[in-house]
Amino acid sequence: MCGIHGIYQLDGRPVESAHLTAMGDVTAHRGPDDEGQHIDGHCGIAMRRLSIIDLAGGHQPISNADGTLVLVCNGEIYNFRELRAELQAKGYRFKTGSDSEVLLHLYDAEGDACVQRLNGMFDFALWDARRRRLLIGRDRLGVKPLYVMQDGQRLAFATEAKALLKLPGARVALNREAIPGYLHLGYVAAPQTIFEGIRKLPPATLLSVENGQVREWRYWRLPSRIERGWSKDEWIARTRAQLDRSVEMQMVSDVPIGAFLSGGVDSSAVVGYMAKHSDRPIRTYAIGFEGGEAEQLYNELPYARQVSKLFGTEHHEIVVKPDVVGLLPKLLWHMDEPVSDTAFITTYLVSEFARQDVKVILSGVGGDELFGGYRRYLGGHYARKFGRLPSPLRKLAGMAAARLPADRHSGLLNTLRLAKGFVASAEMDPDARYRSYLQVLSHETVAQLLHAPKGALSDDALAHAFAAAGHDDELNRMFAVDAETQLPDDLLMLTDKMSMAVSLECRVPLLDHELVELAAAMPSDIKIEGGELKHLLKTALGDLLPQDILHRKKRGFGTPMGAWLKASLAPVLRGLLAPEVLQRRGLFDADVVTRLVADHEANRIDGTDALIGLLNLEVWSRLYLDGREHADVADELHRLANGAAVPAVTV
Repeated sequence: MCGIHGIYQLDGRPVESAHLTAMGDVTAHRGPDDEGQHIDGHCGIAMRRLSIIDLAGGHQPISNADGTLVLVCNGEIYNFRELRAELQAKGYRFKTGSDSEVLLHLYDAEGDACVQRLNGMFDFALWDARRRRLLIGRDRLGVKPLYVMQDGQRLAFATEAKALLKLPGARVALNREAIPGYLHLGYVAAPQTIFEGIRKLPPATLLSVENGQVREWRYWRLPSRIERGWSKDEWIARTRAQLDRSVEMQMVSDVPIGAFLSGGVDSSAVVGYMAKHSDRPIRTYAIGFEGGEAEQLYNELPYARQVSKLFGTEHHEIVVKPDVVGLLPKLLWHMDEPVSDTAFITTYLVSEFARQDVKVILSGVGGDELFGGYRRYLGGHYARKFGRLPSPLRKLAGMAAARLPADRHSGLLNTLRLAKGFVASAEMDPDARYRSYLQVLSHETVAQLLHAPKGALSDDALAHAFAAAGHDDELNRMFAVDAETQLPDDLLMLTDKMSMAVSLECRVPLLDHELVELAAAMPSDIKIEGGELKHLLKTALGDLLPQDILHRKKRGFGTPMGAWLKASLAPVLRGLLAPEVLQRRGLFDADVVTRLVADHEANRIDGTDALIGLLNLEVWSRLYLDGREHADVADELHRLANGAAVPAVTV
C-alpha cells in the first residue's frame, strides 16, 4: 500500500526529480515507510510506501533484470503467490517477495491483458523503456483512486489530487461543471473532479501514453447476464465458498492485521471467516457516540460486543464525542474533494483508533450493494403493492405523505421520512424512482440554487450509469448503477482517503471481483426473497452468525450530523452558509439555501445530506480555493461555533 505519482512530458522535456519529490511529500501519509522514484528522460514515476508485504525487499520502483520495465504499484494483489509460481515455471526470476513484482513480469509475459489476471485492489504505473511507453491502471471496482492532469506539455497522475497541485504551473480552480452533479448526488462522479483540469481515471480503466498519443480504455465491466439455472441451495453453497476464499486471500500480510466490527451482517461475516482462518484471536475495532437519542441511534457497540464474544476476538472500543468543527478542515483536506456522506468522519475516527495496533484492517464495505442490503432496493417491491390500491386512495396517501415531518435522527420521524420518500416516488418508473432515493437534492432544487434553466441538468452520471446498465432484472440494474457511481466515487473514496490519512491499509474482501461477479449473476428473487433484504446472504451465513445479528435493524455507518446541525453545529452552519458568504463566493442563490436550512430545522425535510454537502463545499473552498491551512480554518470555525462574526471569504 502506498501512493503513486508520475509525470510524462508530452513536449519531450526531461522530468525533474524535485517535482516528483514535491508530489510525494504532500502524500507522505500514504507511505511513511519508504519512497523512491525512477526517471528516464521525459517520463518519471515515483511512490511513497507503506510496507505490508516483504518489508525489507519490497522497495519501489521495482524493475526487471535488464531495467527495461519499471513499476510503481499502490495496493495489494491477493493472488500473487499463484501468479508467481506460474511465472517461475515459465522461467521468470524474482528479486523480491513482494506482490508488485508479479505485475511487472506478468506484463512482460502477457502485455496489457495482464490486468485480467489480477485479483486485488490497486493503481499502478509501468514504464516500458523498450517502447518508450507509460501504462497506468486502476482496479476493477475502483477501490484505489487515481487522478490525471493533462495539458499540451505533460500528463501527470497521482493517487491523490493534491499531489498534482504541487506541480509548476498547476492552478487551483473550481470545476463549475462538476457542481450540479455534486449537489444532486453529494459527491463528484468520475471522470469529473471538483478541480478544474483534473479528472479521475474511472475504475477498471487503463491509460497509455506512447509516441505522444494518449489512449484510454475499459478492461472490465460488471457482468449483465443473470444465471437462472442454479437452485437456491447451489447459490448458498457458492456464496459461502466464495466468501470464505475472498476473506482468506485478503488476510495475507507481514504486519499486524485487524477488522472493523459494527455488529452488522457484513462486518460480522468478515470477522467470522477471519477467525476461521487464524490461529490467534482477531483484533476487532468498533466505535460509538456519546449523547442522547440521536447518538444512540448510531451506537452499535452492543452488537459488536456480541459478535466479538462469539468469535473470541481481541476487541477494542472507542466511544467519542468528536470535535467535528476541528476535524472537518483536516479531513476534507485529506479527502481532496467534498462529500455529503458523514461516514468519512466515522471512518477516520475508527481508523485512527485501530492504527494504534495494526497497519492492515478488513472492512465489510460493499456487502449492501452486492446482496441487496439497502432499503432503497425494496422500492420496486413495495411500489407494486402500492399500485394495487385504488387510485383515490393512492392520491390521498400522496397528499398526506407530503405533509409528514422528517428527521433521520429520531426513530419515529425517521420512519415517517422513509414513508414520505416512498409514497412520493411510488408511481415513478423504476429508474426515476431509484434516482429519487439516491439524490441529495432534486434537479429542480439544484437548478434553483444555480439559477440554471429547468431541465438543463438531466445529463449526469446517473443517466450515463442507467444507460450502460442494460438490465431487465431491476435489482441488479440498481446494483450496476451503484457500482458505477456511489460505490467508487463516494463509499470507496472516503474509505481509502480516511484510512490512508492515518497510514492504515483498508481491505474490502466483499468486493473481491469474483464475489462481485457471482453476486451480479444472482437473480433478484433469490437475492431478496419476500421483501427481505439480503435474504440469500443471511441464509448462507445461518451457520456462522446468530439470528439476532442476521436480522437486527440496520443502521448506517455515519454520524448524527443532522441532529448536530440543529444544535452544537447550528452556529457554524448559519455562519458558513450566511447570505453574505454565499454572495461573495458567487455560486448559490442565498434565498434557496436559507430556505433549506429553515426547512431542516423545522423538520419539514431531512436536509442533512444537502446541508452537509453545502457546508463541506464551503470548508473545502477555504482550504483549496483560498489556499489556507486546515489548522487555520479549524480555528476560524471554532470561533464561529462560539458566537464570532461571520467569517470572511477570499475571492
